[in-house]
Amino acid sequence: MTDKYNVIFILGGPGAGKGTQCNKIVKEFGFVHLSAGDLLRAERNEPDSEFGEEIAQHIKNGSIVPVAITCSLLKREMKRSKENDDKDFFLIDGFPRNNDNLDGWNSEMSGLVNLKSVLVFDCPKKVCVDRCLERGKTSGRTDDNKTSLEKRIQTFTDSTMPVIEYYRRENLVNEVSAERPEDEVFEDVKRIIQKIQSENNS
Repeated sequence: MTDKYNVIFILGGPGAGKGTQCNKIVKEFGFVHLSAGDLLRAERNEPDSEFGEEIAQHIKNGSIVPVAITCSLLKREMKRSKENDDKDFFLIDGFPRNNDNLDGWNSEMSGLVNLKSVLVFDCPKKVCVDRCLERGKTSGRTDDNKTSLEKRIQTFTDSTMPVIEYYRRENLVNEVSAERPEDEVFEDVKRIIQKIQSENNS
């Protein structure tokens, strides 16, 4: 039994269904879901957080929060889950988003984790936008609007796709077509995760 955290990165454009599929994985397999975005939003709302104001600015501008902040929040949560619930399989959703994230992760976390896979939800831009605008009616998220979405999709194309290509060269990418109904998508996800688990246990 290794002391390292087992990690699966979950990547895809805004509205590709990352959160929905992560919830299904958690239910089915008992992994811990860590959304980089949710952790940052929660930290932003902490009254005495040293990072709160900086995070708020980045979220508002649709820009990417410095990697050291995101890594320290992820590390804190993984440590907590391991100590309190003895969990060692983590889904990290919406990270790494650019080469700076990737470099920061590799330098700060590579000794602490086994990266098992990068699960990429591939979804056409129009479907992503429609889903986010629909979600925005009830989500209360300030970034589920057309202007922010255009920026976020552009950021994904310019910044996150090169990260996915990097992991593709490492043979770590599993791609799932995400515009289908969520249960169909999950059937593919399930097969991928069962394969990762059986390799992990062998």
